[in-house]
Amino acid sequence: MPAVTDPAGWVDRAARTHPRQLFLKTPSGRQYSYESLREESGRFASALIERGVVPGERVAVQVEKCAEAVLLYVACLRMGAVFVPINVANTLNEVDYFLRDSRPRIAIIRPADRTVLEPLAERAGIPHVETLGADGEGSFLESAAQATANFESLQSSANSLAAIVYTSGTTGRSKGTMLTRANLASNAAALVETWRFTDRDVLLHTLPLFHIHGLFTAINTVLASASSLLLLPKFEAASALRHLPEATVFMGVPTYYTRLLQQVGLNRDSTAHMRLFVSGSAPLLPETHREFLQRTGHTILERYGMTETLINTSNPYEGPRVPGSVGRALPGIAIRVAVAESGLATPEASEVGSLEIMGPNVFAGYWGDAEKTHGEFTADGWFKTGDLGHIDRDGYVCIVGRAKDLVISGGYNVYPKEVESELDAVPGVLESAVFGVPHPDFGEGVTAAVVQKAGAALSEAQIINAIHTRLARYKLPKRILIVDELPRNTMGKVQKNALRATYASLYRAS
Repeated sequence: MPAVTDPAGWVDRAARTHPRQLFLKTPSGRQYSYESLREESGRFASALIERGVVPGERVAVQVEKCAEAVLLYVACLRMGAVFVPINVANTLNEVDYFLRDSRPRIAIIRPADRTVLEPLAERAGIPHVETLGADGEGSFLESAAQATANFESLQSSANSLAAIVYTSGTTGRSKGTMLTRANLASNAAALVETWRFTDRDVLLHTLPLFHIHGLFTAINTVLASASSLLLLPKFEAASALRHLPEATVFMGVPTYYTRLLQQVGLNRDSTAHMRLFVSGSAPLLPETHREFLQRTGHTILERYGMTETLINTSNPYEGPRVPGSVGRALPGIAIRVAVAESGLATPEASEVGSLEIMGPNVFAGYWGDAEKTHGEFTADGWFKTGDLGHIDRDGYVCIVGRAKDLVISGGYNVYPKEVESELDAVPGVLESAVFGVPHPDFGEGVTAAVVQKAGAALSEAQIINAIHTRLARYKLPKRILIVDELPRNTMGKVQKNALRATYASLYRAS
């Protein structure tokens, strides 16, 4: 199937060549073929145009995950509008900032939120506020039902914006990441090739729609391959397991896999119809890899991506999928390791440094912040990811942590991932997070938060004793804190900034 270089073409081609092919179905029995996707997204696009939306203008969306939310995203692709997804868990203060910063022509929200959000939209100067509910209700859906389905997709410039996705804001105010149509199209094409997607695939979709994982990695790959979506409203392990026999591909975050492993029905029979399990957004524990393979016969494929670049690397479809590695660079994407002393790519394989990316997947910059954008690129045009890692002689990338999470203790660099790997290998430890907090003698004290497995009763001294011969003394945690759970964001990433804040005075002299 020839590549389509503009996202609008995905829908038109599939509707022309696979009109009756299933695009989306829900557990309740709702279904959309590619022909009906073209018709219904055309109605959505017409309804947006009736409200004055033109190519390049923003459409802010904070709604529950549902089929109509997917149709709205596709409508924006087809008409050249800029899709601005907002997490339904965001606070009013955060939503107020996103609306004022992105300056959309229209905000589409949940019906129940209209009373509280409409005044914010009015203060932000947004001309239109409409509602869209997960059960098919809402003012926007009423308008779309009356709008014409006869809509011709607009062919936009490859460099035109397709979306603005706000980062999690762990180091300050959230930044609006500008993603172009070329970013989306090139990345989807690379994933279709790398993960062997065809029109016979069915993706079990349990991810949220406000993040690049569920929105772009999942939906765009399906659109670009004319395959199908089985759209669940959220991840629930029992429900996901029940629907696996209807799918061929599953994309998740590590938490999804650990919860699936808690289901007694997860075995080779329940996964016999599957051909691929993908994990990303956070590191997968080697133990999870091993247990999943033992139970199902499937090796989870890990990949590496971020909001600013979409997906950068993937373990191979055929060939070794290495636990602890995120695989090789995708086709058309280049990755290098820069050493701090010189700022140049290191010639030594497996030497740790800052990962830098170049390729058609790299974003166009931060919305309204040219200075911040300039600071995130090197003089020769590589994007500085902020991740620390190394690349082995076979091209496999291994991430050891975020640069901001690097602990400098007594003048020595301590990479959290190395310490976490040893902690996670201790019998009775479920998972760990290593971070630095101010220390009166060492500058920063290496500190670990540890979650125990059910039934374990470990002490701080026992854990230290288990790892003290495996790490240099300066890498050993000064304190190990036994906690019930690690703080995470909605995509399952451990929030080390929250740990640093909580334990900031841990070593403070009394």
